[in-house]
Amino acid sequence: MIYTTLLNIAIFQGIILGLVILKSSLFNSNSNKYLAYLLFTLSIKLLTHVFDIEKVFTSYPLLHFIDDIEWVFLMPAFLFLFIINRIDDKGKYKQKKYLCFIPFAYSAVLNIINDLDHVAGVYTFSESGIAIISILGLVQLFLAVTFIPFLPVYSYFMIRHLKDSQEKKWVITLLTFVSLLLFAWLITALAGLLLNYDISSTMSALALCATFIIHWTAYIGIYKYKLAKNKDAIYHFLHQDSAVSYSNLQIVEDDSPQEYKESITVDNLYFQKLELLCKDQHIYTDSTLNREKVAEKLGISAGYVSQIVNTITGDNFAHYINQYRVEAVKEMISNPEYENYTLLTIGLESGFTSKTTFYNAFKKVTGQTPNEYKNTIK
Repeated sequence: MIYTTLLNIAIFQGIILGLVILKSSLFNSNSNKYLAYLLFTLSIKLLTHVFDIEKVFTSYPLLHFIDDIEWVFLMPAFLFLFIINRIDDKGKYKQKKYLCFIPFAYSAVLNIINDLDHVAGVYTFSESGIAIISILGLVQLFLAVTFIPFLPVYSYFMIRHLKDSQEKKWVITLLTFVSLLLFAWLITALAGLLLNYDISSTMSALALCATFIIHWTAYIGIYKYKLAKNKDAIYHFLHQDSAVSYSNLQIVEDDSPQEYKESITVDNLYFQKLELLCKDQHIYTDSTLNREKVAEKLGISAGYVSQIVNTITGDNFAHYINQYRVEAVKEMISNPEYENYTLLTIGLESGFTSKTTFYNAFKKVTGQTPNEYKNTIK
């Protein structure tokens, strides 16, 4: 009773933690979503173990379809992708990540086909069909003894690319916990298959280890905020004494209460700082301005800059910056001090790099060419 209660608590916690990671703007990121999927997979595996203990499969035999799927194939895949995205290794693995799920897909299809015979009784295999299934089962076994150990070991080599020492330490710890669990499961499963060994007690112990991983991830990830996106930058942002600081943020909130009436999340804090950089420091006038330069000023990644701008404004980064440049052009056109300036000169002074980009961006924002706009205000 106590044992199953512990498992049920871990299952519930794993599902809730996964949802928090996926839904919260503080934790949701390309890397963390794979950790959430890992937690979901662990929870499903624990749930099937509880079903087995409580004899649920006897009452509901069709649930064997879920139990017979080797969810364990997903664990090294999600862990690997979590680490790859944590080090922000763009492009190299982006198009190949589907390869990590081939063993799971193969195993799932094979087991479902097998269960359609043994569980659902949809059809009955002939002797030749049974032979083919047996051969395909050997392929599945081969994938298990190669794929499951390989990805965690390879992940250790990839971790060296993590620059933050504290982040590297906790990711290595997580990888070690999950890897040991996977290796122990694999050895136990092989012992049961090849040596006809009763693995029930060992699997029960491994289930308890899985609950520990879920509890530990919740403690480290939520309580210690290790999963927070750009946590070091958040700390720097909240404690810095630069001109674009808390006092300025207060002015923005007081002057534009409707603009920032939503709850203040990490994304909104960074966006407010970006607004201040544009409004107060006019960073958009730098014709070489790009996501990387803005990211450096904010203390976050370039990808995160794009994500914040797109989420809050619905526009991409280039259009967001060009809107400020267009507004600057409109102000200069209206200002008599610049009446002797050509429109192209005004555009270049505002940060545009060429006549083409200037005219295209101006028309996209205003619906008019610079010349048409100038004529309308005369």
